[in-house]
Amino acid sequence: MARTKSQNKVAAIIMLIVICMFETFSTTLCSSDIAFAFPVVPAIECDMRAGKISLPEFIVKCPANCRETKEKVYGTGVFASISSICNAAIHSGAITNSGGKVIVMKMAGQAIYKGSFANGVRSLSLPNWRESFSVSGSVDLTLNIHCWKTTTSICKQAPYNCKVDIAFLVDGSWSIGKRRFKIQKDFLVEVSQVINVGVAGPMMGIIQYGDDPVTEFSLKQFSSSKDLKPAISKIVQKGGLSNKSSHGKALSYINKHFFSDANGNRGGAPNVAVVLVDGWPTDKVEEASRLARESGINIFFVTIEGPDENEKQNVMETNFVDKAVCRTNGFFSLSISSWFALRKEVQSLVKRVCDTDRLVCSKTCLNANDIAFVIDGSSSVGTGNFRTVLQFVANVTQEFEISDTDTRVGIIQYTYEQRLEFAFGQHNNKADLLNAIKHINYWSGGTSTGAAITYAADQLFSKSKPNKRKIMIVITDGRSYDDVRAPALAVHRKGECGGTQ
Repeated sequence: MARTKSQNKVAAIIMLIVICMFETFSTTLCSSDIAFAFPVVPAIECDMRAGKISLPEFIVKCPANCRETKEKVYGTGVFASISSICNAAIHSGAITNSGGKVIVMKMAGQAIYKGSFANGVRSLSLPNWRESFSVSGSVDLTLNIHCWKTTTSICKQAPYNCKVDIAFLVDGSWSIGKRRFKIQKDFLVEVSQVINVGVAGPMMGIIQYGDDPVTEFSLKQFSSSKDLKPAISKIVQKGGLSNKSSHGKALSYINKHFFSDANGNRGGAPNVAVVLVDGWPTDKVEEASRLARESGINIFFVTIEGPDENEKQNVMETNFVDKAVCRTNGFFSLSISSWFALRKEVQSLVKRVCDTDRLVCSKTCLNANDIAFVIDGSSSVGTGNFRTVLQFVANVTQEFEISDTDTRVGIIQYTYEQRLEFAFGQHNNKADLLNAIKHINYWSGGTSTGAAITYAADQLFSKSKPNKRKIMIVITDGRSYDDVRAPALAVHRKGECGGTQ
């Protein structure tokens, strides 16, 4: 029977694919239109996720009995890339539980992945994910599949832009119970698989707290998600009389002991502590959190189930999260209605801890500050220039998070005399602060800068909080009629950092 031109083209393509598959270490030249298949189809484990292979299309061989491993699958037909390739293939019918070759094709992320039950595999629902894939067991989809030129280094983890050092604080007290303790472990397993642990990306350690905090494993102990999974599963509940008196102690522990060079702290990676809280802590966490923040640790609170009526009477700090975190904008806290909803927050938490631009406690310049502006209001400045100075002050304060726990601003205007325009903490949100700066009236008079520096130290920094970095910015237009050097040295000795504009 005569062949058509299209049949001849298909036959030629199939022949080239067969040649590529059987040249074991071929240096095959792939045309711009066709990237051929593999020298050898690599075998993978049941827990291999599509997101760990940084190719748009590829073929792998799944082993038998993956269904029994119950590796997670998200979606139906189109799967989130955090899904097990092999169980997704079984779910879709591309292969049976006996294993086999699977063709994986990557695609864009979906807004929603619907769970379903098929072929003995239960897939789960997921709100959204950044990358998807589909699977097939048919050889007619092998055109345009990228070559793997050797049989070594088959499945490198895809790099995830998330180089952070993370400590998870897990509640191990008896009051948490065995069931909820296991839910915590399952949650951490999910997180460890999603963030793609590795020396070039995130590293993860776990601390269990009850009566006393204990390091289950340090940052340097495991360098892959695959190794972390069984380690987390083997964590044994330590117990303790109450989890309600140990959150502050646990935060002190991570600050003093966990994030050290000996434990694998990398220095260049932001430090993150994620605290899982059952209900509400009844001890005070403010002081321990302050010390942690000053050390550059970004604290996240995941609170599950708020306090019941009996617990509320024991709550010592109802706003404990705002007193503990780097910013009071909701970014550093997750409030979850029930333990059964915890696993749904994996993606949300991972996105936050990996958003290094917003891990501001690692950026020490943006940590808790008390900033005093000492502004020259003398006659030589003039009304127009004075308004320019106020605009400069407003522009500087715009760069900081303004609140009682973050940065506070105070302003003094001076001539021969001094006037406190407003003190630290008087305006604890950015809008109020900017409005107050805008309405400062020009004074006019002589210039005594040295006396103004002394006045600022007495009137502002004497009331500064101990956890705040103390910064004085002096803005003057010329020579002072009094000595400046001695007052400046005096405030330096007290710990205020002065600067002159």
